[in-house]
Amino acid sequence: MSDLYARETTLAILHEHTLGDSLRRHAYAVEAAMRAAAVRTGGDPVYWGAVGLLHDFDYERFPEAPDHPLKGAEILRARGYPEEFVRTIMSHVTQVGVPRENDCARWLYAVDELCGFCTACAMVQPDRKIAVVEVRSVVKKLKKKDFAAKVNREEIAEGAQDLGLAQEEVIAHVLGALTGVADDLGL
Repeated sequence: MSDLYARETTLAILHEHTLGDSLRRHAYAVEAAMRAAAVRTGGDPVYWGAVGLLHDFDYERFPEAPDHPLKGAEILRARGYPEEFVRTIMSHVTQVGVPRENDCARWLYAVDELCGFCTACAMVQPDRKIAVVEVRSVVKKLKKKDFAAKVNREEIAEGAQDLGLAQEEVIAHVLGALTGVADDLGL
């Protein structure tokens, strides 16, 4: 296993390019969901976790597609990341047109928006704890277009469909993963 995927390495890249706490916490959330997905599917948790940490590392500097993720892809290639890793990250932004060709890419797409949405669900709890958020309340809030309005509900639905899973199952997966890193997320 290359040191490219070591958490210390990917965390350093994330922190170099992402200064805001909110976007960093989102990266930690997606990392946790991706590591859990790797365990679930027989993937490599270190590699999948690196994908999760770095999927939006360029977003603060390049928030508009296609600059995000294309500018980030250039940075990763320059640092020696292989094309498969870079393409997996690029595939989470539909506008770029990179197909999701492996399970890691499909899971990244499925959990990205959902991590943000589940975090929003926790933030409106009286104690702001992810552990008390239930799948049914997330499903109910997904139907409220004014709640976390910037979250793309179509991508959440499409992500679950691409995995061949019920949306509720993916929500439960994300909630479980986020509960495991709640302290890192401030939840």
